[in-house]
Amino acid sequence: MSDTFHLDRARVRRNFARAARSYEQHDALQQEVQKLLLERLGFYLETPQRVLDVGAGTGRGSALLKERYGKAEVIAVDLAVPMLQAAKQHSRWLKPFQRVCADATALPFPDHSVDVLHSNLCFQWIDDLGALFGECARVLKPGGLLAFSTFGPDTLKELRAAWASADERSHVSRFLDMHDVGDALISAGLRDPVLDVDRFTLTYSSPAMLLKELKGLGATHADTARERHLTGKSHYRRMLEAYEAMRVDGRIPATWEVVTAHAWGPPPGQSRRGAGGGEIATFSVDSLRGSRRR
Repeated sequence: MSDTFHLDRARVRRNFARAARSYEQHDALQQEVQKLLLERLGFYLETPQRVLDVGAGTGRGSALLKERYGKAEVIAVDLAVPMLQAAKQHSRWLKPFQRVCADATALPFPDHSVDVLHSNLCFQWIDDLGALFGECARVLKPGGLLAFSTFGPDTLKELRAAWASADERSHVSRFLDMHDVGDALISAGLRDPVLDVDRFTLTYSSPAMLLKELKGLGATHADTARERHLTGKSHYRRMLEAYEAMRVDGRIPATWEVVTAHAWGPPPGQSRRGAGGGEIATFSVDSLRGSRRR
Protein backbone atom coordinates (compact mmCIF):
# COMPACT_ATOMS: atom_id res chain seq x y z
CA MET A 1 0.00 0.00 0.00
CA SER A 2 1.38 3.37 -0.95
CA ASP A 3 2.34 5.63 1.94
CA THR A 4 0.55 8.46 0.14
CA PHE A 5 -2.81 6.69 0.19
CA HIS A 6 -4.57 7.36 3.46
CA LEU A 7 -8.23 7.92 4.21
CA ASP A 8 -9.74 10.04 6.94
CA ARG A 9 -11.82 7.34 8.67
CA ALA A 10 -13.86 9.84 10.69
CA ARG A 11 -14.71 11.75 7.53
CA VAL A 12 -15.75 8.54 5.76
CA ARG A 13 -18.10 7.77 8.65
CA ARG A 14 -19.56 11.30 8.61
CA ASN A 15 -20.03 11.27 4.84
CA PHE A 16 -22.03 8.05 4.93
CA ALA A 17 -23.97 9.01 8.05
CA ARG A 18 -25.14 12.18 6.31
CA ALA A 19 -26.05 10.24 3.16
CA ALA A 20 -28.25 7.66 4.88
CA ARG A 21 -31.52 9.33 3.88
CA SER A 22 -30.51 10.16 0.30
CA TYR A 23 -28.48 7.03 -0.53
CA GLU A 24 -31.22 5.00 -2.22
CA GLN A 25 -32.09 7.89 -4.53
CA HIS A 26 -28.66 7.51 -6.14
CA ASP A 27 -27.66 3.83 -5.84
CA ALA A 28 -28.53 2.50 -9.32
CA LEU A 29 -24.91 1.51 -9.98
CA GLN A 30 -24.64 -0.14 -6.56
CA GLN A 31 -27.68 -2.26 -7.35
CA GLU A 32 -26.24 -3.25 -10.73
CA VAL A 33 -22.93 -4.28 -9.17
CA GLN A 34 -24.87 -6.20 -6.52
CA LYS A 35 -26.22 -8.45 -9.28
CA LEU A 36 -22.66 -9.29 -10.37
CA LEU A 37 -21.71 -10.02 -6.78
CA LEU A 38 -24.67 -12.33 -6.18
CA GLU A 39 -23.46 -14.44 -9.10
CA ARG A 40 -20.26 -15.08 -7.15
CA LEU A 41 -22.25 -16.67 -4.34
CA GLY A 42 -23.09 -19.53 -6.68
CA PHE A 43 -19.58 -20.88 -6.09
CA TYR A 44 -20.47 -21.60 -2.45
CA LEU A 45 -22.22 -24.97 -2.42
CA GLU A 46 -22.78 -25.41 1.34
CA THR A 47 -25.68 -24.21 3.50
CA PRO A 48 -24.30 -21.27 5.50
CA GLN A 49 -25.12 -20.67 9.14
CA ARG A 50 -23.76 -17.13 9.45
CA VAL A 51 -23.53 -14.56 6.66
CA LEU A 52 -22.00 -11.09 7.06
CA ASP A 53 -22.80 -8.12 4.84
CA VAL A 54 -19.91 -5.74 5.51
CA GLY A 55 -20.52 -2.13 4.57
CA ALA A 56 -24.20 -2.94 4.34
CA GLY A 57 -25.34 0.67 3.96
CA THR A 58 -29.12 0.85 3.79
CA GLY A 59 -29.47 -2.93 3.78
CA ARG A 60 -30.64 -3.73 0.25
CA GLY A 61 -27.90 -6.36 -0.10
CA SER A 62 -28.55 -7.75 3.39
CA ALA A 63 -32.18 -8.34 2.44
CA LEU A 64 -31.13 -10.16 -0.74
CA LEU A 65 -28.75 -12.34 1.28
CA LYS A 66 -31.54 -13.21 3.71
CA GLU A 67 -33.78 -14.02 0.76
CA ARG A 68 -31.12 -16.37 -0.61
CA TYR A 69 -30.10 -17.90 2.72
CA GLY A 70 -33.38 -18.00 4.61
CA LYS A 71 -32.14 -20.25 7.42
CA ALA A 72 -28.87 -18.41 7.99
CA GLU A 73 -28.13 -15.70 10.52
CA VAL A 74 -27.58 -12.67 8.27
CA ILE A 75 -25.83 -9.70 9.88
CA ALA A 76 -25.59 -6.23 8.32
CA VAL A 77 -22.36 -4.50 9.42
CA ASP A 78 -21.69 -0.82 8.82
CA LEU A 79 -19.50 1.95 10.21
CA ALA A 80 -22.33 4.52 10.19
CA VAL A 81 -25.22 4.12 12.64
CA PRO A 82 -27.68 6.16 10.48
CA MET A 83 -27.12 3.70 7.61
CA LEU A 84 -28.04 0.80 9.88
CA GLN A 85 -31.09 2.70 11.10
CA ALA A 86 -32.16 3.14 7.48
CA ALA A 87 -31.52 -0.58 6.86
CA LYS A 88 -34.28 -1.50 9.27
CA GLN A 89 -36.82 -0.85 6.50
CA HIS A 90 -35.44 -3.81 4.53
CA SER A 91 -35.42 -6.25 7.47
CA ARG A 92 -38.77 -8.05 7.16
CA TRP A 93 -40.40 -9.73 10.14
CA LEU A 94 -40.53 -13.06 8.29
CA LYS A 95 -36.93 -12.72 7.07
CA PRO A 96 -35.14 -10.40 9.47
CA PHE A 97 -31.44 -9.66 9.57
CA GLN A 98 -29.39 -8.29 12.43
CA ARG A 99 -27.58 -4.94 12.35
CA VAL A 100 -24.19 -4.32 13.94
CA CYS A 101 -22.16 -1.09 13.93
CA ALA A 102 -18.50 -2.01 13.47
CA ASP A 103 -15.33 -1.25 11.56
CA ALA A 104 -14.46 -3.76 8.83
CA THR A 105 -10.89 -3.92 10.14
CA ALA A 106 -12.08 -4.89 13.65
CA LEU A 107 -15.04 -7.21 13.20
CA PRO A 108 -16.70 -8.18 16.52
CA PHE A 109 -17.03 -11.87 15.64
CA PRO A 110 -15.07 -14.93 16.80
CA ASP A 111 -12.39 -16.63 14.73
CA HIS A 112 -13.74 -18.99 12.07
CA SER A 113 -17.40 -18.16 12.77
CA VAL A 114 -18.56 -16.89 9.35
CA ASP A 115 -19.53 -18.99 6.34
CA VAL A 116 -20.05 -16.19 3.80
CA LEU A 117 -18.64 -12.66 4.00
CA HIS A 118 -20.22 -10.36 1.41
CA SER A 119 -19.35 -6.73 0.74
CA ASN A 120 -20.70 -4.57 -2.07
CA LEU A 121 -18.72 -1.42 -2.89
CA CYS A 122 -17.38 -0.79 0.59
CA PHE A 123 -13.75 -1.90 0.60
CA GLN A 124 -12.57 1.12 -1.46
CA TRP A 125 -13.16 3.23 1.66
CA ILE A 126 -10.58 1.24 3.67
CA ASP A 127 -6.92 2.13 3.16
CA ASP A 128 -5.36 -0.72 5.16
CA LEU A 129 -6.02 -3.77 3.00
CA GLY A 130 -3.71 -5.88 5.17
CA ALA A 131 -5.87 -5.27 8.23
CA LEU A 132 -9.09 -5.63 6.22
CA PHE A 133 -8.31 -8.95 4.58
CA GLY A 134 -6.59 -10.17 7.74
CA GLU A 135 -9.93 -9.76 9.51
CA CYS A 136 -11.75 -11.51 6.66
CA ALA A 137 -9.35 -14.45 6.92
CA ARG A 138 -9.73 -14.51 10.70
CA VAL A 139 -13.53 -14.63 10.87
CA LEU A 140 -14.10 -16.93 7.87
CA LYS A 141 -14.44 -20.62 8.46
CA PRO A 142 -11.99 -22.81 6.52
CA GLY A 143 -13.46 -22.93 3.04
CA GLY A 144 -15.82 -20.04 3.79
CA LEU A 145 -16.47 -17.61 0.94
CA LEU A 146 -15.40 -13.98 0.72
CA ALA A 147 -17.23 -12.19 -2.12
CA PHE A 148 -16.82 -8.46 -2.62
CA SER A 149 -16.76 -5.57 -5.04
CA THR A 150 -14.69 -2.40 -4.98
CA PHE A 151 -13.70 0.47 -7.26
CA GLY A 152 -10.55 0.50 -9.41
CA PRO A 153 -8.29 3.46 -10.27
CA ASP A 154 -10.09 4.48 -13.49
CA THR A 155 -13.19 5.35 -11.46
CA LEU A 156 -14.17 9.01 -11.97
CA LYS A 157 -11.20 9.54 -14.28
CA GLU A 158 -13.07 12.31 -16.14
CA LEU A 159 -13.76 14.25 -12.94
CA ARG A 160 -10.15 13.77 -11.85
CA ALA A 161 -8.86 15.06 -15.21
CA ALA A 162 -11.21 18.05 -15.09
CA TRP A 163 -9.95 19.01 -11.64
CA ALA A 164 -6.34 18.48 -12.75
CA SER A 165 -6.83 21.15 -15.41
CA ALA A 166 -8.02 23.56 -12.71
CA ASP A 167 -5.31 23.10 -10.07
CA GLU A 168 -2.84 20.58 -8.65
CA ARG A 169 -4.74 19.80 -5.47
CA SER A 170 -6.40 16.49 -4.54
CA HIS A 171 -10.16 16.65 -5.16
CA VAL A 172 -11.16 13.08 -6.06
CA SER A 173 -10.63 9.93 -4.00
CA ARG A 174 -8.09 7.45 -5.33
CA PHE A 175 -8.78 3.77 -5.73
CA LEU A 176 -6.42 0.81 -5.77
CA ASP A 177 -5.47 -1.35 -8.73
CA MET A 178 -6.84 -4.87 -8.98
CA HIS A 179 -3.30 -6.27 -8.64
CA ASP A 180 -2.81 -4.50 -5.30
CA VAL A 181 -6.08 -5.99 -4.09
CA GLY A 182 -5.11 -9.47 -5.30
CA ASP A 183 -1.70 -9.26 -3.62
CA ALA A 184 -3.33 -8.20 -0.35
CA LEU A 185 -5.74 -11.14 -0.49
CA ILE A 186 -2.88 -13.61 -0.91
CA SER A 187 -0.76 -11.93 1.77
CA ALA A 188 -3.65 -12.29 4.23
CA GLY A 189 -3.76 -16.04 3.58
CA LEU A 190 -7.03 -16.09 1.64
CA ARG A 191 -7.11 -18.88 -0.91
CA ASP A 192 -7.55 -19.00 -4.68
CA PRO A 193 -8.66 -15.39 -5.29
CA VAL A 194 -10.42 -14.65 -8.58
CA LEU A 195 -10.83 -11.02 -9.63
CA ASP A 196 -12.60 -9.46 -12.61
CA VAL A 197 -12.94 -5.90 -13.84
CA ASP A 198 -15.98 -4.28 -15.47
CA ARG A 199 -16.31 -0.68 -16.58
CA PHE A 200 -19.56 1.23 -16.42
CA THR A 201 -20.08 4.64 -18.00
CA LEU A 202 -22.89 6.63 -16.43
CA THR A 203 -23.99 9.90 -18.03
CA TYR A 204 -25.37 13.07 -16.48
CA SER A 205 -26.98 16.25 -17.70
CA SER A 206 -24.23 18.31 -16.08
CA PRO A 207 -21.12 17.93 -13.89
CA ALA A 208 -23.16 19.38 -11.03
CA MET A 209 -25.57 16.42 -11.23
CA LEU A 210 -22.66 13.97 -10.88
CA LEU A 211 -21.37 15.89 -7.85
CA LYS A 212 -24.87 15.85 -6.36
CA GLU A 213 -25.02 12.07 -6.82
CA LEU A 214 -21.62 11.56 -5.18
CA LYS A 215 -22.72 13.62 -2.20
CA GLY A 216 -26.03 11.75 -2.02
CA LEU A 217 -24.13 8.45 -1.87
CA GLY A 218 -21.65 9.70 0.72
CA ALA A 219 -18.92 8.99 -1.86
CA THR A 220 -17.17 12.33 -1.52
CA HIS A 221 -13.46 12.99 -1.18
CA ALA A 222 -12.02 11.50 2.01
CA ASP A 223 -8.27 11.25 1.32
CA THR A 224 -6.11 12.83 3.99
CA ALA A 225 -4.25 14.47 1.06
CA ARG A 226 -7.29 16.62 0.24
CA GLU A 227 -7.11 20.37 0.77
CA ARG A 228 -8.63 21.45 4.07
CA HIS A 229 -9.77 24.87 2.86
CA LEU A 230 -12.59 25.74 0.51
CA THR A 231 -12.01 25.53 -3.22
CA GLY A 232 -12.17 28.94 -4.86
CA LYS A 233 -14.95 29.76 -7.31
CA SER A 234 -12.47 30.32 -10.14
CA HIS A 235 -10.96 26.84 -9.67
CA TYR A 236 -14.43 25.29 -9.53
CA ARG A 237 -15.44 27.15 -12.69
CA ARG A 238 -12.31 25.95 -14.55
CA MET A 239 -13.11 22.38 -13.51
CA LEU A 240 -16.67 22.72 -14.84
CA GLU A 241 -15.43 24.17 -18.12
CA ALA A 242 -12.94 21.31 -18.55
CA TYR A 243 -15.62 18.72 -17.81
CA GLU A 244 -18.09 20.38 -20.18
CA ALA A 245 -15.55 19.86 -22.98
CA MET A 246 -15.89 16.09 -22.45
CA ARG A 247 -19.60 15.95 -23.37
CA VAL A 248 -20.59 13.04 -25.60
CA ASP A 249 -23.94 13.17 -27.39
CA GLY A 250 -24.92 16.02 -25.12
CA ARG A 251 -24.21 14.16 -21.88
CA ILE A 252 -21.45 14.28 -19.26
CA PRO A 253 -19.73 10.85 -18.90
CA ALA A 254 -18.40 9.34 -15.68
CA THR A 255 -16.44 6.08 -15.70
CA TRP A 256 -16.76 3.60 -12.85
CA GLU A 257 -14.20 0.79 -12.85
CA VAL A 258 -15.64 -2.05 -10.77
CA VAL A 259 -13.59 -4.95 -9.42
CA THR A 260 -15.56 -8.01 -8.32
CA ALA A 261 -13.73 -10.78 -6.53
CA HIS A 262 -14.01 -13.89 -4.42
CA ALA A 263 -11.60 -15.93 -2.32
CA TRP A 264 -11.79 -18.68 0.28
CA GLY A 265 -11.11 -18.92 3.99
CA PRO A 266 -7.74 -20.53 4.74
CA PRO A 267 -7.50 -24.07 6.07
CA PRO A 268 -6.88 -24.72 9.79
CA GLY A 269 -3.30 -24.12 10.82
CA GLN A 270 -2.39 -21.81 7.93
CA SER A 271 -0.44 -18.89 9.35
CA ARG A 272 -1.67 -15.34 9.00
CA ARG A 273 -0.03 -12.04 9.73
CA GLY A 274 -0.45 -10.61 13.20
CA ALA A 275 -1.00 -6.94 14.00
CA GLY A 276 2.68 -6.54 14.85
CA GLY A 277 3.87 -8.02 11.57
CA GLY A 278 4.51 -11.52 12.96
CA GLU A 279 2.61 -14.60 11.91
CA ILE A 280 -0.21 -16.26 13.82
CA ALA A 281 -1.10 -19.89 13.24
CA THR A 282 -4.43 -21.28 14.43
CA PHE A 283 -5.21 -24.92 15.14
CA SER A 284 -8.13 -26.78 16.60
CA VAL A 285 -7.50 -28.58 19.88
CA ASP A 286 -8.26 -31.92 18.21
CA SER A 287 -5.60 -31.35 15.57
CA LEU A 288 -2.98 -30.98 18.32
CA ARG A 289 -3.88 -34.15 20.21
CA GLY A 290 -1.09 -36.71 20.09
CA SER A 291 1.37 -34.27 18.57
CA ARG A 292 3.27 -33.51 21.78
CA ARG A 293 6.85 -34.72 21.77
CA ARG A 294 7.74 -37.39 24.33
